[in-house]
Amino acid sequence: MAQKNRNAKLPRNVKIVAITSFLTDVSSEMVINILPLFLKNVLGVKTAVIGLIEGVAESTSSLLRLFSGWFSDRIGKRKLLAVLGYGISACFKPLFYFANSWGVVAAARWGDRIGKGVRTAPRDALVADSTPLAQRGYAFGFHRAADTAGAFFGLAVAMAIVWSLQRGSGVLLAGTFRLIVLASLLPAFIGVVILGLGVRETVAAGAGAVARPRFGFKALGKNFRYFIVMVGIFELGNSSDAFIILRAQERGVPVVGILAMLLAFNFVYTAISLPAGRLSDRIGRRRLIMAGWALYALAYLGMALAQSTLHIVILYIIYGAYYGLSYGTGKALVADLVPAASRGMAYGTYNAVLGLTDLPASFLAGILWGGTGAWKGFGPAAPFYFGAAMALLALLLFAFWKPGPEAVSQG
Repeated sequence: MAQKNRNAKLPRNVKIVAITSFLTDVSSEMVINILPLFLKNVLGVKTAVIGLIEGVAESTSSLLRLFSGWFSDRIGKRKLLAVLGYGISACFKPLFYFANSWGVVAAARWGDRIGKGVRTAPRDALVADSTPLAQRGYAFGFHRAADTAGAFFGLAVAMAIVWSLQRGSGVLLAGTFRLIVLASLLPAFIGVVILGLGVRETVAAGAGAVARPRFGFKALGKNFRYFIVMVGIFELGNSSDAFIILRAQERGVPVVGILAMLLAFNFVYTAISLPAGRLSDRIGRRRLIMAGWALYALAYLGMALAQSTLHIVILYIIYGAYYGLSYGTGKALVADLVPAASRGMAYGTYNAVLGLTDLPASFLAGILWGGTGAWKGFGPAAPFYFGAAMALLALLLFAFWKPGPEAVSQG
């Protein structure tokens, strides 16, 4: 029966959410991946400030994820918050077009992340609620594959615009960035409409039989809390990908080359996500997450030691494999570890940890790289050495973790 369930068609809600994620990432990835280049090349912003912008954006988003996830549990509805979140992000995107200072960029970035904070946990809980246990890894792998395929197409459009306007230039021009922003708006708004019209509210089996949970972490269980501690340690070294982009430019990769590198990353991420999700349904989540974290440590150590553009490209492809193995699988594991009625809170907590640690991780990375004030920093390799060390520590803790009997599915 489990095998039959694994091979069954994915539920309608999973497909609709995947389409919206695809379109949203077409829009977002066109802009976000070149945003650090716009800040540095056009506005002349220092790396410490870039790290601060990214860190505050993710931390603000994370606090909202925690609340919105719990609130979706409390009211027993996911769709409203998911649609609202996607709509907020779409409405803030035009601000990037008018940005003439890092403050305006920060406002646009933070507004976009507010939308992400509102939607992420309810959306993930909606996917989990709509999917039987035997298909859970498959569903989250499918969602990640669609999401990343959107990133691939968005980057392809951005690369075509950069190539047509400035060829092999080593820096990004303001006019190029603004044209890319304009091109990003339509898919963002279409995605909101599709989600609003296509998704149906779903209550997970067993969720309606218990009282709505209060705001708190006790009901999530020891297994989940221990997992979150390990994720937090790992994420403390996982600074914004803006630093990988800046490292690539520092190693001599031109703007169009950076976009091509990101395309390769997203291709690998997309190609691995779906089979990794299905494999996690068969052999368990932990092995794939550990393999992904090991690849991350390898990629970050390599980034620190990289001497050429070829090194950067190869390492970024390995980095894509880490995402493909770990990201969707980690979200499936969250649903395995908590009761159905608390999934929103669990996903809010999980996503909050991912984002809240991004502030110290990104700010520390900026300081390690370029310093601040009289402090000169240790240079471009330093954040990557630190990230590799934190990943190895988290991997060691994960290897010795044995989920207790309270786990819904010990995978």
